[in-house]
Amino acid sequence: MTKWVFVGFALIAGYFLFTEHRAHAIQYLPFVLLAACPLLHLFHGHGGHGGHEHGKEDDKEKKQ
Repeated sequence: MTKWVFVGFALIAGYFLFTEHRAHAIQYLPFVLLAACPLLHLFHGHGGHGGHEHGKEDDKEKKQ
């Protein structure tokens, strides 16, 4: 029972949080999207830049 009370309270609080802050929070959305690009580049693909050479080494070993 207390779980459903908390879920109801969270939904109501989320609704009012969204409606009250919508006016000044949405204006920053393009900047958040632009900031996400370099962050994803830095944190998303560790080791991804050297992955193409790894396949070439495997091919050399198979040929020998």
